[in-house]
Amino acid sequence: MTNLIIQIPCLNEAEALPETLAALPRRIEGIAEIEFLIIDDGSNDGTSEVARLWGVHHIVRHRRNRGLAAAFRSGIEASLEAGADIIVNTDADGQYEGADIALLVAPILAGEADIVIGDRGVADNTHFSPVKRRLQRLGSAVVQRLANADVPDAVSGFRALSRDAARHINITTEFSYTTDMLIQAGRKRMAIATVPIRTH
Repeated sequence: MTNLIIQIPCLNEAEALPETLAALPRRIEGIAEIEFLIIDDGSNDGTSEVARLWGVHHIVRHRRNRGLAAAFRSGIEASLEAGADIIVNTDADGQYEGADIALLVAPILAGEADIVIGDRGVADNTHFSPVKRRLQRLGSAVVQRLANADVPDAVSGFRALSRDAARHINITTEFSYTTDMLIQAGRKRMAIATVPIRTH
């Protein structure tokens, strides 16, 4: 029996959250149970209340804003405590396609990966400005060298982790948890995969 928890870090996302939640999958082949977890990182717009109204299974609330890395870390801890076998991290603003979560978890279900990163196709993505595309490519190249892994979109927040990987990753930075995680995973010789995903 494989349980999936989809975690969403939020800061004042009361307006966008319902649409994001509505787009999340309720069933995925190979997954016995799917639950949602919101990390409310000090919102003052009723984000937690909206999450409750929409039937979110788990809500972690920071009294004040602690930043994305801390919110991600809190979500991982709560997901592990709730018994997640696979944890998916996504954004509250609807940037990622909820249906693509099935693509993210597939390599973990198949035993081929410990961590899976959603590749937004940065080089050709028209949603990014030319400057942002260049910076993303440069940053990913640096992380790939440090992690010794082929990850073309290292800063993508759309990612899946196995329970074992989540237990062995200790986010220490206050800034880019995305790159910190990959560098640690590479040094611990975890299997890292990427899958192409859609963005809005």
